[in-house]
Amino acid sequence: MNDMVLNCKAGIAILRLPQPRKLFALVWLVTLAGCASLVPPLDPPKVTVENIRSLPVEGTGPRFLLTVRIVNPNEQSLDIAGISYAIELMDRELVTGVANDIPVIEGYSERSIDLEAGVNLFEFLRLLASLGQTPADLINYKVTAKVDFRGLLPTQRVEKSGEINLR
Repeated sequence: MNDMVLNCKAGIAILRLPQPRKLFALVWLVTLAGCASLVPPLDPPKVTVENIRSLPVEGTGPRFLLTVRIVNPNEQSLDIAGISYAIELMDRELVTGVANDIPVIEGYSERSIDLEAGVNLFEFLRLLASLGQTPADLINYKVTAKVDFRGLLPTQRVEKSGEINLR
């Protein structure tokens, strides 16, 4: 190693160590590699909407209570710090919400939870107007959710889309 040199001057041994920047970079890379191996691979949770109920209006516009089922297909428990979610109909984001009081979902289990959501009234009116102009037999939908976990698990994004047949 060129950076490690042992000099002897007047009977005193002097050991020259690598430059601090190189040493710091080496320690940082080793630490980063160790942390990356601590995070196990995670299959995304499966999220389905089971029920939608309207809530009494309290001055902020229409609110809904969504009951969603979260399936944990992983061995480790999901300790969810928060969820943000949205529902689109015909490419219009109509329902949005956030929640941070989600119970822990044990490994290989499922749980139904209730989430409050608000309606974008202007987008809803635009959707009704577009349906009045061009009636459709099928309405496309998309449910998206961003799930943040406590601990070392990475954020998961979940998306489900499809069509609703009106006939």
